[in-house]
Formats: sequence, structure tokens, C-alpha cells
Amino acid sequence: MIFNGLQKMTLLDFPGKVAATLFIGGCNFRCPFCHNAGLVIRDEREEFDDSEVLSYLSKRKGLIDGVCITGGEPLLCPELKDFIIKVKAMGLAVKLDTNGSFPEKLKDLVENGLLDYVAMDIKSSVENYSKAVGIENFNTEKIEQSIDFLLENKVDYEFRTTVVKELHTAQDIKALAKRIKGAKRYFLQNFVDSGDLIGKNLSAHSKETLEQMLIEVKEIIPETAIRGV
Repeated sequence: MIFNGLQKMTLLDFPGKVAATLFIGGCNFRCPFCHNAGLVIRDEREEFDDSEVLSYLSKRKGLIDGVCITGGEPLLCPELKDFIIKVKAMGLAVKLDTNGSFPEKLKDLVENGLLDYVAMDIKSSVENYSKAVGIENFNTEKIEQSIDFLLENKVDYEFRTTVVKELHTAQDIKALAKRIKGAKRYFLQNFVDSGDLIGKNLSAHSKETLEQMLIEVKEIIPETAIRGV
């Protein structure tokens, strides 16, 4: 199994944990606002195999509490489950970042006790999902299955949306919030141009606009907050 990035320690990626973050290349989406274009569409990536990563994690036991696995889309990787089993055997908690397009794999990992936290990126309202993921006529059925599964509260989780001025209106965000009503927690993430985007000519909403979105969304999902402002 190959990883394409390793952040050795973070206090931000895994709520309540000191964690290492592992990046897996490749994704089935082409979101124009993706800030990890190098992981998604390019081949010039650094590489670490799983033995290197497991060796590092073993040495850091006692200093880190968990591992955050992100991408790209990690659930594309067929070896992921076996890797997580090895990480859990070390006594480390595991957080998975996912776009929600593989509900069967997500459910399997959760029901086998292999995930402690899931962060699912919801890209937009159902009506505008195609535009947000960069795929024409995108069918949201799998996304909705993942949403419904997480809403069953079988694992700790969050939903989150990166809000982009050119892609998201207040109406989009409100419609999205209604779809995930009952969510344990939801985050609006302000778009930041990393300089490594898939799309072009994108910008962030103003702080004032995001705060107004927050007011409206909190009426639907009380545990909503803004990140990146």
C-alpha cells in the first residue's frame, strides 16, 4: 500500500486527539476547489509504503493517540482495511476523511469497529452536486446512502462543506443542511486557495456572508460552526 504524504503530528485533523495524518493519492471526483490537486490528478508524488508508515507509528506510540487517513479518496484503496486493522492493533484511534461515494466500504469499516471518527465532505446541494464535484450528470445515490448511514450514529462523525463563492449560494447551503438535518455536527469551511487547485478563478465568500449562512443553518442543525475564518 502506498501513501503520498505524511504529516507527523497534528492537533487539528482529529478532534480531541494528537494524530499523524496520512495522505492517499487518487480520487474519483474532480472538485474544482480541491486544494490537493497534486494528490488527485498528478503523478509526481512522494511515496511511502505501509511498512515505513507502520514503523513510524510504532515509534510514536505514546506521543500520538490516533491516525487521520485522508486523500484524495482513501476508500479507493483496496488495501485500506488491512492497513487499518494493523493500526488499530497498535491501540491507535482511526479517523477517515471521505467524500461518501463508497457507502458499502464505509459501512464495513464502521461495523467491524475499525473507525473511531468519520469526516464526510458534502460538496453541495443535490441539485448542484455535479458542478461541485466536476462530473456531469453525477448521481448522488451513493452520497445519500453514506449520509443516511452516518445519521444512524453508529460512529462518531462530522459533515463538512467547503464553501466557494462561485459554486455555493446561501440557498445551496440551506438545502444541504435540510438534507442532513439531525446531524451530530456540521462545519462550513471557508474556501482557501492553496495554489494547488484543480479549477481556476475561485474565491471565498466574505466573513459576513458565511456568518449569515451560519445563522440560517444553525436553525436546522444547532451544532454547526465555521472553520477557516
